[in-house]
Formats: sequence, structure tokens, C-alpha cells
Amino acid sequence: MKQQILVWDLPVRIFHWTLALSFAGAFLTAESERWRDIHVLLGYIVLGLIAFRLVWGVVGTRYARFAEFVRGPAAVAGYLRRLIGRSAEHPVGHNPAGAAAILLLLVLGIASGASGWALYQELGGDWLEEVHEFFANAMLAVVFIHVAGVLVSSRLHGENLVLAMITGRKRGEAHQAISGARPLVALLLIASLAGFWAWWDASSEAPSLLTTAQAERNLDDDE
Repeated sequence: MKQQILVWDLPVRIFHWTLALSFAGAFLTAESERWRDIHVLLGYIVLGLIAFRLVWGVVGTRYARFAEFVRGPAAVAGYLRRLIGRSAEHPVGHNPAGAAAILLLLVLGIASGASGWALYQELGGDWLEEVHEFFANAMLAVVFIHVAGVLVSSRLHGENLVLAMITGRKRGEAHQAISGARPLVALLLIASLAGFWAWWDASSEAPSLLTTAQAERNLDDDE
């Protein structure tokens, strides 16, 4: 008998929403010289989060592991055909299309972050900036596709997948649930992110977020 079971552990949920916020912030600050250091900080956080997810995809809980949800192109195409025909299965973990979007986001996040780092180190010229923008825009496009897919799947399967990534719970059999939410790993992830932010904020070469915001207000007042 199906019931609400724990599927997504805390580290996966924290990764998911922190990556979304970090990428959104980095994208929105990309064209502003005033917020350049915040843009770079968020880019590093994106890379750090992806590094964590790659490790957690190997040693994490059942539905977090790549071996559990990574499928080939044929499986993705077959799932999409069945989804359109309203006959697609509803996996407890990631469906094949969602898994493909996750892999694309990881790859594009690495490419965008690495090219951004190279730009920050002044290792390339205009061509590298264009490459960085290409990967960032491609990642944004995949984000929109992913969100659309989540909304469509939620409607067709009759389950709120956005809420599931907040609570960690989906419909399934009792034996399909993961054994725990891994709060200690989640705490270590949060501590690492907070520690890196504090180190960056204290760095002499990187103005703090409050200092940058104050400078923004002062410039607006002068204008």
C-alpha cells in the first residue's frame, strides 16, 4: 500500500535549493561591476555544491546515487513518449527525463564555473567571456526546461514534486523509503558553505555583501 515515505535526504534538498538560489544570484549579478565580487562568490559556491553532489551521487542515500537514476537516451525518449500518452510510470526517485536534466545542469554548472574562474584569473579575453556567457545561458535554458518538466509531471502524476523536494517525501511503498535524512551530513554542508562565505567576506580583496550594498545605495544617492 502506497503512503508518504522519505525519499530525498536533507543533503540533496539543501543542495537543490542552494544551487538554485546561488545560480539565480550569480546570473542576476553577472552584468554589474558593483556586484562583481558577489557574482564570483556565488560562482564558487555553485562549483562547491556540484563537487559535493558528485561525491554524494556515489556515497549518498539510495535515490541520491547516480547508479539509481542515470539512464540512457533511449530510456529518456521512451519516458517522454509515455508521459505524453499519459501512461508513463511514476518512479519513487528521479524519472529519466528529470535525471537527464540534472546531469546537464551539473555539466553546465561545471563548465560555467570553470570558465568564470578562468575569466576571474584573467586567463582569457573576450572569447572566454563569450564562452562563459554561453554556458550560463545554456544552464538557464535547462533550468526553465527542468521547471516546466517538474510542473507537467506533477500535474500528470498527481503529486506535487516541488513540495516533495522541500519535505523529502513522496508516495511509495514502505520498503522503498530511505533509512534516514542524514542530518549530520546536511549540517556539515551548511557549515562548509557558511565557512566559505565568512572567509570570502573577511578577505581583503572581496568587499562584504553589506559594504557592497551600502556602496550601491551611496552611488544611487549621488545620482
